Amino acid sequence: MVLNNIDFTGLPDPSESNCQTTREILDLIADKWSLYIIIMLRNGPRRFNQLRRDVEGISQRMLTLTLRGLERNGLVTRTMYPTIPPRVEYELTKLSATLLTPVMGLVVWVDSNKDKIGVARQLYDDREME
Repeated sequence: MVLNNIDFTGLPDPSESNCQTTREILDLIADKWSLYIIIMLRNGPRRFNQLRRDVEGISQRMLTLTLRGLERNGLVTRTMYPTIPPRVEYELTKLSATLLTPVMGLVVWVDSNKDKIGVARQLYDDREME
């Protein structure tokens, strides 16, 4: 199948049983915080507390868990510097840098369509209130 000049031929159907790994990886990167953190790291390494301040609404525990998941899957590196107190920085890997193009494409799409989505939501909500 070709849609918007993109050939989807040969890609597994999400319902196929051999698609488990694909679903697991999509679950990892498409959760509430991972893409946000990846976007925040696009301009270079950041310290944990910088991320915590910049990722609005994330708890310390959730930031820790999300960073660990991203690190485990090769998307973020954690570098600890032997200073007092210890300094820890997180940075995108080469693998996650390749993820930035589609992620930023999604951000651009959202930004371009947020007004249309807002109108659609309002129309839907108005219908549901009748």
